[in-house]
Amino acid sequence: MERVSVLCLSLLLCSLSGAEHQDNEIKPEPQPCLSDLHAVLREMSAKLADLMIQQMQTLNQEQNAKLAKNEVRIEELQTLNQEQAAKLKELENQVDTKQQAQASELKSLKTRTNVTENQVESLRRDRAVGQVAFSASLLESGHGTLGPFNTHTTLVFKHVVSNIGKAYSPHTGIFTAPVRGAYHFEFYVFGSGGSPDSRVMLTKNGEHVFIAGETQSNGFGSGSNGASLLLEAGDVVFLHLHANRRIYDDGDHYSTFSGHLLFPM
Repeated sequence: MERVSVLCLSLLLCSLSGAEHQDNEIKPEPQPCLSDLHAVLREMSAKLADLMIQQMQTLNQEQNAKLAKNEVRIEELQTLNQEQAAKLKELENQVDTKQQAQASELKSLKTRTNVTENQVESLRRDRAVGQVAFSASLLESGHGTLGPFNTHTTLVFKHVVSNIGKAYSPHTGIFTAPVRGAYHFEFYVFGSGGSPDSRVMLTKNGEHVFIAGETQSNGFGSGSNGASLLLEAGDVVFLHLHANRRIYDDGDHYSTFSGHLLFPM
């Protein structure tokens, strides 16, 4: 385009220079060339316009080609972005799946831990309630004879040797079962000879179970008995001194009452 412009200017200058040269020469009459110049200019303008159109078309094609390349690049970038987004989504899903698996495993672990803790606590409770045993003798100190009384009388064994689980009361003489289970009891009766003799009854919830006693004309004698009983929690066991009977004890602890839990049920 610049070349065409320069060419047009050169032709114009040449025409003007020729006209000036003809003016300097001595001629009788000047020859007019303005129409020829206009024709040349029109031809040059037409060629210049065609050339500009061609250059614009070429430039437009180049820009279209560049635009097409940019569109292809944009599509490639969009595809790459979609692939990266898909990979990111897949990674997020993997992370979510892993987190869910870890959360599930943690929940399962907590459940197993709670079960274990409950089992340990249950074992502790079973061990605690399973530790039930007592043994006591009749008189806390000194010596003496109790009875006779005109009714059955609960014997209170006051000298406690052991009372594991605190199920026996040295104030009332009553054993109270802390849990349902099998219990074993033993009792020993000591008495002096003569009348009345000694007789003691093992009693469960006020009902007679077994009896022990001694009878002889002089001196001292003893009797014993025992029983294994199925007790519900809260059942009571104690010893009754039979009406019109007596029992002896002293510092050697002849008359005793003992019991323990065999196993809970």
